[in-house]
Amino acid sequence: MKRKIINGILYVVAFLWGAITILPLLITILSSFKNNDEIYLGMFQFPEVWRFENYKAAAEMADALVSMRNSLFLALATTVLVTVVGMLAAYALSRKNRLFFMKPLNIFFMIGVMVPVHCTIVPISNIASAVHAKDQYWFLLLVYTTFNLAQAIFLYSGYLNGIDRGLDEAAIIDGCSDMKLLTKILLPICKPIIATEAIFVFIYGYSELIFSLTLISKQNMYTVSRAMLSFAGNHSVEMGPQFAFVVMSMIPTVIIYLFFHEQVEAGMLSGAVKG
Repeated sequence: MKRKIINGILYVVAFLWGAITILPLLITILSSFKNNDEIYLGMFQFPEVWRFENYKAAAEMADALVSMRNSLFLALATTVLVTVVGMLAAYALSRKNRLFFMKPLNIFFMIGVMVPVHCTIVPISNIASAVHAKDQYWFLLLVYTTFNLAQAIFLYSGYLNGIDRGLDEAAIIDGCSDMKLLTKILLPICKPIIATEAIFVFIYGYSELIFSLTLISKQNMYTVSRAMLSFAGNHSVEMGPQFAFVVMSMIPTVIIYLFFHEQVEAGMLSGAVKG
């Protein structure tokens, strides 16, 4: 009897949590097809007329498609760089840890995880001005990669430490070099944790605002968050296109997660088991 009561409470909590999570998304999608009066007076109601022109207005007035392209480029490039550099560094920290400088290096990367990102805005802006790197994607990409690398190395090296060293010994006996051992043996095993971290990095690179606001001033180079902020400021009266822009900007992250959600779930479960 007690178990049934507990299960019932858990079901109610899960239902409420699902409703709280889904309701804002539903309101956003419905509002993207409405005008201001329908949004303010009937937020939970279906639109009387489905105004698809809101999406056209968002694409034309806010350059939504251009900003999505810019954010996708930055997010994908950041994800690739963090994955490649992070795995190479994690392999060295995990498998070459007998070298005298590896332990201080590991501590250095752990400290990097704890550094508040936004306390570096002023020095990074000064560096960008000094090297004439404002309105340059390569510098923004370098910033994104730097701030995601410490966490990636921390997760990758922890996952590699949980893999049996017997695989390494067998591969070395068969003539594998370090690079082949990493790419042919360890990398396939690490797919769950790589996919998990790749999702985190992609979402960060796609939705980041503060550094793009600081380092990018040209409108044709705006990222999604930067373009959305500018659009909301210039067209604060027109709510429908703003909601349409929000819905459009969500599509890439939803697609990415649908493709990789199984790997992400496996990575989280593996991390929990490995401790």
